[in-house]
Amino acid sequence: MTDPVPTPEPAERQQKIDTSVPHSARIWNYWLGGKDNYPVDEAAGDAYTEVFPGIVTIARSSRAFLRRNIAYLVSEAGIRQFLDVGTGLPTAQNTHEVAQGLAPDARIVYVDNDPMVLAHARALLTSTEEGATAYIDADVTDPERILEVAAKTLDLGRPTALILSNILGHVADYEQARSIVTRLMDALPSGSYLSVNDGSRGIDPVFEQAQDAYNNSGAVPYNLRSIDEITAFFDGLELVEPGVVSVTEWRPESGSGVPQVVAEHGGLARKP
Repeated sequence: MTDPVPTPEPAERQQKIDTSVPHSARIWNYWLGGKDNYPVDEAAGDAYTEVFPGIVTIARSSRAFLRRNIAYLVSEAGIRQFLDVGTGLPTAQNTHEVAQGLAPDARIVYVDNDPMVLAHARALLTSTEEGATAYIDADVTDPERILEVAAKTLDLGRPTALILSNILGHVADYEQARSIVTRLMDALPSGSYLSVNDGSRGIDPVFEQAQDAYNNSGAVPYNLRSIDEITAFFDGLELVEPGVVSVTEWRPESGSGVPQVVAEHGGLARKP
């Protein structure tokens, strides 16, 4: 198969990148050490780290958790299809890089609706000859469109891993967030997997203070949730050990020492 070719966006769509206000995807990219951000994002990121320096650890631990999830899915679960919703800006060890590094025939669909991510879609759309990557310009709140377009690249009759990394916190209404997860997973067959990680409440009050201040700054809010609320995203699924834990505690690499608990929880579960 050949790689899907991205559909060019109209010029007015491509010009909607607003560099006058900070954006969460660009700030996250800055904390991860990426270069796809603007001074306004760096300023917002620096202001956040002044209150809570641990956010950089959370961001990088989140990315490491996702990498370990994908490695498990490919090497132990035999998954070859990935639907990564809310992918954010490309940095090191993106989903397709990890998956295709282990299984060149892996197929990955990225989903985001940020115009700057769209501008970098060409970088995301690199692939091995055996596999494929594609990018969908869609909102997480529109699962039907996501599934419809993803089916052009993925065979949704085969087990697929749904990746929701630090995206459900952007859905303010918790029941809506749960409904999105349910609608996406209902469309996937038995043997599919759900990977979720999000910022958590009840662990670090300084983090919560910094995040609440960020949400009141005019930037796109990101809602921290309790561990029980994050765990409930996996209702009806079979959690892979060790269940929903701080992302640093999810199958840490041997020799990495005792993991530091951070206020970011996640897990991986199989659809029976």
